[in-house]
Amino acid sequence: MKNSVLVLALCGIVFFGCKEKKKYHDLAEQEITSVSNDAISDILKFQRELNEEFKNPETSPLPDKFRKDFESLDFFAPDTNYIVKAKLVLTPEAIPFMMPTTTDRKSEEVVYGIAYFTINGVARQLEIYQNKELMLKEEYVDYLFLPFTDLTNGEETYGGGRYIDLRIPKTDEITIDFNRAYNPYCAYNKKYSCPLVPSVNHLNTKVMAGVKAFDKD
Repeated sequence: MKNSVLVLALCGIVFFGCKEKKKYHDLAEQEITSVSNDAISDILKFQRELNEEFKNPETSPLPDKFRKDFESLDFFAPDTNYIVKAKLVLTPEAIPFMMPTTTDRKSEEVVYGIAYFTINGVARQLEIYQNKELMLKEEYVDYLFLPFTDLTNGEETYGGGRYIDLRIPKTDEITIDFNRAYNPYCAYNKKYSCPLVPSVNHLNTKVMAGVKAFDKD
């Protein structure tokens, strides 16, 4: 709509013809396509790197019986509708708590902030966490942890929910790319201890992006 108003204004000033209106429309489409292509490329790169991690015996969570014939994880098709810009409201007064895991271990976390965004046409929010132990390590000083569940769990995706890795943004806006949602390692191997997704981080919608459930058959 904004581009159409601009074109009409220009037509009125310098007497552009109808072909010029089409020209402006094409330019806008090209810019949007370029941005979308960059985002798709980033998603595909993430998928390739994750597959390489799973193939590598030094980094793979897969037991040998699954890793030796591993080709690729099952992903939803890249979808830029699941890349959202969220308003990040910090929670500096939040008290650290012990997040339960799939074993007796507990993970000390603090709510770093709450992300407010719209996905599938509805306004939603998720808590974003910071691990008290990891934040003391230089390589993880800006690391943020976003676990979530949604209506695909137990169907298209792992029943226990999925995780997204984030970094502390420089502004009060944070990009959440659900195409980067991955399964906890315990979805592949019971020897791992994985944080359980807090009930407050459930999305009452299907997030058809990221890694799908792992087929062990």
